[in-house]
Amino acid sequence: MAQKFYVVWSGRQTGVFSDWPSAQRAVDKYPGARFKSFATHAEAERAFGHGNLEEKSAITRRGQRRAAHTAHRFDVSIYCDGACDPNPGNAGSGIVVYRGGELAELWYGLYNPVGTNNTAELNALYHALRMAEEEIKNGKTVEVCSDSAYAINCIRSWAPLWEKKGWKKPGGEIRNLKLIQDGYAIYRRIKDAVTLTHVAGHVGTEGNELADRMAMYAAQTKERKLRRYQETMDIPTLLKMRAG
Repeated sequence: MAQKFYVVWSGRQTGVFSDWPSAQRAVDKYPGARFKSFATHAEAERAFGHGNLEEKSAITRRGQRRAAHTAHRFDVSIYCDGACDPNPGNAGSGIVVYRGGELAELWYGLYNPVGTNNTAELNALYHALRMAEEEIKNGKTVEVCSDSAYAINCIRSWAPLWEKKGWKKPGGEIRNLKLIQDGYAIYRRIKDAVTLTHVAGHVGTEGNELADRMAMYAAQTKERKLRRYQETMDIPTLLKMRAG
């Protein structure tokens, strides 16, 4: 298993950790803990420095997030995310549904023991689009949000071009083709009625953070089906779960 590095921006101790037990001690049951894993020490160091700058504007961001929920633009907002630890390895997906700006549902699952972060992201987006299609049938306005530029580009930008060329691209095979085709089939049906939005990951956006926690929960529990989270939906407690 490849070594991972862990950044803790907010915890009992902050900094870059070279092992999960040390990072876990810094964040376990710590209110408002903020942490994330990285593949290399250099990436972790850069993220820690950037995160310190972000921390200065955390209060402003939280206020903006609350305001966004108050002045919601869509009847339904669906956030989706994928996680894989290690990558490739234990992959899972998470989905979060807001109705009327209020947290309504959490979903986790789609575990793959030999998945990648990209397959997990595509799985999450596919099922989010399925949910969006049902909401649209019921007359709702819907936004689907993902922090994966790769997944969004596959479905919205690249798939139409690949389809025209017989699902081929110059220079080699299209990786994760079946997942892309399945997601594109739904997107093509609803593209005029759904808003597909790329959001920045791990910058405090509540829906994205919760989807991340559900994705990691799926990878940890090894749940293969997509299941609705049945525990109490207490947001501060949920955000203390392990991040991807």
